Amino acid sequence: MSPQVEIQLIAAVVAVACALPGVLLVLRRMVLMSDAISHAILFGIVIAFFATRDLSSPFLVLAAAATGLLTVVLVELINKTGLVREDAAIGLVFPALFSIGVILISRYAGDIHLDIDSVLLGELAFAPFDRLEFFGIDFGPKALGVMSGILIINIVFIVIFYKELKLATFDSGLAAALGFTPAILNYALMSIVSVTAVGAFDAVGSILVVALMVAPAVTAYMLTDRLWLMFILSAFFAVLAAILGYWVSHWFDASIAGSMATMAGLIFGFVYLLAPDRGLIAIARRKARQRLEFPQTMLAIHLSHHEGRAGQEKESRLATLHHHMHWTEKFTVRIIELAERNGLVIKSGEQLLLTDFGRKIAHETLSL
Repeated sequence: MSPQVEIQLIAAVVAVACALPGVLLVLRRMVLMSDAISHAILFGIVIAFFATRDLSSPFLVLAAAATGLLTVVLVELINKTGLVREDAAIGLVFPALFSIGVILISRYAGDIHLDIDSVLLGELAFAPFDRLEFFGIDFGPKALGVMSGILIINIVFIVIFYKELKLATFDSGLAAALGFTPAILNYALMSIVSVTAVGAFDAVGSILVVALMVAPAVTAYMLTDRLWLMFILSAFFAVLAAILGYWVSHWFDASIAGSMATMAGLIFGFVYLLAPDRGLIAIARRKARQRLEFPQTMLAIHLSHHEGRAGQEKESRLATLHHHMHWTEKFTVRIIELAERNGLVIKSGEQLLLTDFGRKIAHETLSL
């Protein structure tokens, strides 16, 4: 297998592994927590390295997961004081832990591979050279094996606890009333996020971890309200960003991780613009339609109010209707044409009369 293919496989596996828990973070409005954990776990990695002196030690993953949980606990403790909001608590905790990790690296580990650039940006181009070998047999890049294992763990966790996660995400109060423990699920999710982040550190860096946890999930959220479909779409957009990002970096000789993060943002921007229900164009069209629907309803209410009363002919006369509605003549003609096309009114000589449908719309609006 060529290095190009291996790099794209690693990128795709990392992308999906990050995107799946990212869906739950987005729905729980805990996106900033992913940023906090992906940076704060540097502290745990550094401490574990100083204890083991081995970058491949599994204790680095355990220490990172523990630091992720520590971050969550500290944020919740500060938030429960009521003195600061959750976003401020996050802003207090993770910079402190991350800066301690950076200081320790700069002061005591400046001559080893555990440097700040590799943590922030990673380097996928070097991933195929770090091989996973047992008994002289090459099983492929180590990053691919590690992230594949993490991806399987994430999928198993989501599948087994799908109903519980869904309930705790959308109604934690009901989940607690039914005997579930949302706090335990929350800590389990944060552990998954921590393990995923540290597994992806060496290959893609913390910046891309945050981008892949947030952007594909938010993009999927723009297209559907179904949780299972959101997971699928999030994984699809993550893989798409990874593959496109790799080739963009190849064509422009740029950072692979940076290109992937950029493509994830561009895909979100494309969907944000063109999504059928929540996109900017759809929203603009809906608002434009509402600006024309409301005057039609007001016209129907006006005609209904004067229907059968003295002075009805004066109030419904086409030539003077714009005076009664306080509209311009041009706008009045346009609204009458639209209302006639939609079956709310009909013209009868110089008069404008309500149809049965227009009368129904007027009565339903007044009864609200």
